[in-house]
Amino acid sequence: MGEFDLIDRYFKRPVRRAALGVGDDCALLAPAQGMQLAVSSDMLVEGRHFLPTVDAARLGHKALAVNLSDLAACGAKPLAFTLALALPQVDKRWLAGFSKGLLALADEHGCELVGGDTTRGPLNICITVFGEVPSGAALLRSGARAGDDIWVSGTLGDARLALEVFRGTLQLPAEAFEIARARMEQPTPRVALGLALRGIATAAVDVSDGLVGDLGHVLAASGVGAALNADAATQLIVLGAPASGAALGVEVQRTCALAGGDDYELVFTAPAAARKAVEQAGLASATPVARIGCIEAAPGLRIVDAGGAPLAQRFTAFDHFG
Repeated sequence: MGEFDLIDRYFKRPVRRAALGVGDDCALLAPAQGMQLAVSSDMLVEGRHFLPTVDAARLGHKALAVNLSDLAACGAKPLAFTLALALPQVDKRWLAGFSKGLLALADEHGCELVGGDTTRGPLNICITVFGEVPSGAALLRSGARAGDDIWVSGTLGDARLALEVFRGTLQLPAEAFEIARARMEQPTPRVALGLALRGIATAAVDVSDGLVGDLGHVLAASGVGAALNADAATQLIVLGAPASGAALGVEVQRTCALAGGDDYELVFTAPAAARKAVEQAGLASATPVARIGCIEAAPGLRIVDAGGAPLAQRFTAFDHFG
């Protein structure tokens, strides 16, 4: 099967919103009047970002989900995406699963595949996603102000738990492992929440490299500091009944929740007066939200326990070159 046969069979689809889709030298996108394009790219490399044993459909889902998560953090509505795919060989079964997972999530969010590239090489997936947001309404990293609350969506730390099981450093009951593994391999992009937070949140970023590291980007861009309640964040590990949090140990829980990465949740700030509005945004988007700290004027991140005492434990974010 040649390159263009591969594209026609697994990735060519009629477009409904884009002016031009797959098959020409460029795709043509036309955002609505008064809207800005939001553009983001993410690359997934086998052995660095995913294990070679991952199910192809789940990998297709995740490849797009991590990009949609960037749009969510910007408060942008998905429009379209391009796919650049390097394959060691043409594996029809793998391609069928990958494209199924990829396009199912694309359809869920009305996001059209409009172009890209394929070639032979080590397995590498690069997606560029396009969204639209009203001019001046995008959520940025630079808007946090002293006195703002810090919120996070969904759950934290489960993907890291699954990774540690794969590494052999941690054991979980089978049911708990499957929950954690699903969070690692099929994250949920919080697009609906991002849209609902426009005009409410003052700053936002998605949690891809770990809560502490990604929150740090907001603090640096906004020129502020923060106090982060480690215990409030740790309580967001989803496993619950199959494996109680207590069984994991406090330090393991904190490491997974604060520095785990691969969560693809949103961490965002909002004025204390907007707490009701944030909770309503969570309800409207069917997304749990939790308050885990506050923004401070003095630079730096203070990580404290539920009683306000600083933690001795240190946390670092994922480093792609580390």
